[in-house]
Amino acid sequence: MRPLRHLCIAVLLGLLTLPGAADDVTPPRVIFETSAGVFEAELFPAAAPVTVDNFLDYVDAGFFDGLIFHRVIANFMIQTGGYTPDLRLREPKANIINESVGGMSNERGTLAMARRDYPHSANSQFFINVRDNERLDAQRSRPGYAVFGRVTSGMEVVDAISAVPTGVRDRMGDVPLEHVVIERVRRAGPQ
Repeated sequence: MRPLRHLCIAVLLGLLTLPGAADDVTPPRVIFETSAGVFEAELFPAAAPVTVDNFLDYVDAGFFDGLIFHRVIANFMIQTGGYTPDLRLREPKANIINESVGGMSNERGTLAMARRDYPHSANSQFFINVRDNERLDAQRSRPGYAVFGRVTSGMEVVDAISAVPTGVRDRMGDVPLEHVVIERVRRAGPQ
């Protein structure tokens, strides 16, 4: 039994050193090209695999392209992933499970899923925290808002978006008075 165990361990260690094996652990990254500038984010599939897969499906489909940051609250967060400049909702796919329990904290620069009161109601909308928002984290078994990525460059663009003047439009509050449009979201690296 021992020789078989040693052989299995040796094979596993050998697989880890194969060319390309390290590439499998490189987290996916996405680039946001917006009317306010460009920023990049790294995603966390180990912490939120369902959420990251869902998000990348939207990215690959071009779903976010042409949407606006429709909810901006200074010193809190900026939200997108749902509305066109005329405030029409772009129809999302089905809701996903909430992966916030045992997940990462809503710290400055993190991306998290927006949802309604029901914990498993997230689909396409997400927000970027512009400050530490621990109150949005899961508390014991009570779900919070699932973090699935972090801005790695261009946080000054996110901060600039968070500072734009907002108001009420079509009964929606905290809407930027001048549109901040996502021109394109794409995976970083070779296309």
